[in-house]
Amino acid sequence: MIQSLTFRLADSLPASVVARWQWELGNRPESAAADLRRRAEKYLDAGHGECWLRRPDIAQVTEDALLHFDGQRYRLLAWCVMPNHVHALIETGGGFPLADIIHSWKSFTAHQANKLLRRQGEFWQREYLDRYLRNAEHYAQAVAYIEENPVKAGLARVKTDWSWSSARVRAAQAGTTGSAGILPAT
Repeated sequence: MIQSLTFRLADSLPASVVARWQWELGNRPESAAADLRRRAEKYLDAGHGECWLRRPDIAQVTEDALLHFDGQRYRLLAWCVMPNHVHALIETGGGFPLADIIHSWKSFTAHQANKLLRRQGEFWQREYLDRYLRNAEHYAQAVAYIEENPVKAGLARVKTDWSWSSARVRAAQAGTTGSAGILPAT
C-alpha cells in the first residue's frame, strides 16, 4: 500500500493556530478539511518554528534514517526534508505497520538531533498526516508535490538543487537534473 506522509517539528505549527483555523472554517464543513490542509502546508512552507532541519547535520541524520530500511521494511519512493517538516512517499511491507516505521524514524532522529543540538525535549510533533494514494495520477501528483516543495517554499531554484530530497537522488541516478520516475527498489 502506497501512502503519502508528512510529519513536522514540535514547534512548527502550534495547536492554537490550528484551533483558530478550525473555528474560522467551522461554518464551511464541506471544504474545511481541504482548506485546513492547504493552510497547514502554506504555514509550514513559511518556515515557522526553530527549523532545526535547516541544519545540514540534522537534515542528513533525518534523510539517512528515512533511507536506512528502504528495501527491507518499506520502499521509500520519494522524500524531502524541509526546514521544519518531512514529506515521504512510502510503500509499506508486510509485518511493518506504518505507525511503527514512523515511530522508528522519529525516535531515532529526535535522539540524534537533540544530541547535536545539546538539548532535551520534544523534537517532533506526535501526530503525522498520511494519505493513501488512489491511482497512478495521484502517485505522480504526490511525487511532484514532495519534490517541488523546496521550490514552492522559495528554498531552491529547481528541485534538484535541494540537498535532502529524492529529486536530487533521482537526477543523480539518471545522470541529469531533470529526471522523473520511481526510484528503483533496493
